[in-house]
Amino acid sequence: MSLSARLRNLSMAVAAGLMLAACANTAVRAPAEPIAPLLRDQAFEPPARPVKVEDVFALSPQMERYLGHDIARQLHRDGRQRGLIDALYDREMLRLEYDSATTRTASEAFAARSGNCLSLVIMTAALARRLDLPVTFQSVDVEDSWSRGNSLLLAAGHVNLVIGHRLFDRMGGIGNDTSTTVDFLPPRDLRGRRVTVISEARVLAMFLNNRAAETLTEGDLNQAYAWARAAVAQDPSFASAQITLGVIYHRRGLLEPAEQVFRHALRAEPQNTQALADLSAVLSSQGRDGEAHEIRQQLARLETHPPFHYFELGRAAVQRGDFEAGRAWLQRELSRDPDYHETHFWLAVAYAGLGDNRAARQHLNRAMANSTTRGEHDLYAAKLDRLQGARQP
Repeated sequence: MSLSARLRNLSMAVAAGLMLAACANTAVRAPAEPIAPLLRDQAFEPPARPVKVEDVFALSPQMERYLGHDIARQLHRDGRQRGLIDALYDREMLRLEYDSATTRTASEAFAARSGNCLSLVIMTAALARRLDLPVTFQSVDVEDSWSRGNSLLLAAGHVNLVIGHRLFDRMGGIGNDTSTTVDFLPPRDLRGRRVTVISEARVLAMFLNNRAAETLTEGDLNQAYAWARAAVAQDPSFASAQITLGVIYHRRGLLEPAEQVFRHALRAEPQNTQALADLSAVLSSQGRDGEAHEIRQQLARLETHPPFHYFELGRAAVQRGDFEAGRAWLQRELSRDPDYHETHFWLAVAYAGLGDNRAARQHLNRAMANSTTRGEHDLYAAKLDRLQGARQP
């Protein structure tokens, strides 16, 4: 999954919502309202790291050498499209790994040989374009996968890309007219999913918005504002970036500007649940409980159970020692999202408390397999090692 995050502030009575990159609806809408009146530059210090949009797709010398030397023979033999795609999927040649910890530029993802799906799509597009191959970006309609960080909830969506052949190659009999979709999820996870073509401006806004959310989870509001500001400037119609901006304002204590941003997003997308959740939180912070309650009722009609509803009930039950109730709630959470690693971890804790070490090991293995960062993977592996030393049931 790419980070397509919605941030929801868990410390507030009503969760605040924010959406990162990839799952935006790109249907034709009315022209976006001017975004400049929503900016509050005077409330933030200059960022420690300047935002350079031109770096996102820039190739490094290592990437140039990879194309010009490492896979040059393969590109000549198989054609540029097929040669590049085969190299991307050949672990002996590139060894790409999924890692959602940070959304990376093309050169950063290539150097690390890892990234979330947006990072890997950006890297692939940069390489393809260097070979003069046409590239089309797509948003894939998958159910959002939620994660958490620093009292915020983040939802991940998904993007991929389509690589075509050069006209010169087709005329020369190399390859054919067929374009190929490059995706870093298994094909079974994408079967039957609706895709929407998105612009490069939207992809850049997604990248910048991801960086804003990632920085926000680290607590650096000045840097987060710089990223979010660049995101809304890149694509003023991208509601997710607007919502990120509003969450940053809320955390800085700029309640009226935050409200303005959320209402701005809702004028374009009246049923945006993230904007509604955030608006309710801001109204509550202003002591406007009646208005907040009305928004929460509207949100409840659209979203029967908020993200992590069953998860939180299950975790709380496990923490108070009610392992059977915890197991039941967490199994309900799994029915909504069968792959979230923390749910499997707490199920492992519940089963261990019930004395079922076999099931506990199974869920720890699932937690480890579904972890999205190396740190999470290593943590679950260590816990599994300790459990392996326990007496077999």
